[in-house]
Amino acid sequence: MVVELSRREARRIAVRAQLLDAHRPADLYDVVSRLTFLQYDQTAAVAPSADLVAWSRLGSGYRMSELAEGLADRTYVELRGMIRPMEDIPLFRADMAAHAAPDSQFGHPGAQHWVDANDRFRLDILEILDVDGPVPQTSIPDTAQVPWGSSGWNNNRNVSMMLECLIVRGEVAVADRDGRERLFDLARRVYPDEMVPGPEAATIRAERLLRSLGIVRKSEAGEPAVIEGVRGRWKVDPAFLSGGFEGRTALLSPLDRLIFDRKRMADLFEYDYNLEMYKPAAQRRWGYYALPILSGDRLIGKLDATTDRKQGVLRVDAIHFDQPAPPAVEADVRHEIQDLARWLRVGLDLPA
Repeated sequence: MVVELSRREARRIAVRAQLLDAHRPADLYDVVSRLTFLQYDQTAAVAPSADLVAWSRLGSGYRMSELAEGLADRTYVELRGMIRPMEDIPLFRADMAAHAAPDSQFGHPGAQHWVDANDRFRLDILEILDVDGPVPQTSIPDTAQVPWGSSGWNNNRNVSMMLECLIVRGEVAVADRDGRERLFDLARRVYPDEMVPGPEAATIRAERLLRSLGIVRKSEAGEPAVIEGVRGRWKVDPAFLSGGFEGRTALLSPLDRLIFDRKRMADLFEYDYNLEMYKPAAQRRWGYYALPILSGDRLIGKLDATTDRKQGVLRVDAIHFDQPAPPAVEADVRHEIQDLARWLRVGLDLPA
């Protein structure tokens, strides 16, 4: 049976799944666990993206230090740029072991061959971590026999590339951070010993990812669905096919999972948005790091704001509504901006 949904129903499923309706989650662990991960990103024009995502769900009661504390005590762990609950790592261990197996057919073949050609380099890193770990990348010498070749930014960055390969293989883990600098250690000293078998782990990960998004185009989990006015087939988590909807206003990180898949965003929300920080200033429509504005089940505009930490102020250059907003909606948006400044513990420069 194929579930038939209107666009409005599909949007509401997506908003509920991402914990952006009026029923806020209990705490940070609830957020990370139910979203499955927070993306780590160092850009902090307003605040780091992972913290913005948490604040959008929890409000100004969330403390930025909570995430750092959770990483330090290993409630959470950073895996390939994603902050996940440590208890979820067993769901990835079988894939890691498959990547590390001799003659592995998993992962990027070029990376596998490069690691094999640099086995002495690999062992050097593991020996350093065994004796001195956790250590920053800068403490690891480059002893590669074969340099990493690329036309991109990582050309000849042998240490960083080997560390990433060893993380994929489950031999190395990010143990902590010193500011923005990652500290690496042997994975066996960071990760739990448990391993969920590969097929079972893949099924659980697919179910949890769908639960975090509500509705997606491709998934091994969920019920087949169609959305009125949108081409193609979808998969929906049946848990969201019942229950009411009560929306709220929220300011989102540009990397928020509600809008991260731009095609899905356009299909469900009919919303035009791109992160413009890489564009020349003259070509920007909404701002360097504009925050999407959610109102109920609609994305209605963008907030052009930056945090001036030297001056201690959240500076709002513009509120771009896609369509004229009713006074009550505009008031709700301004209230969220005030809450954002309060959470950041800075003043607010907001045009009248």
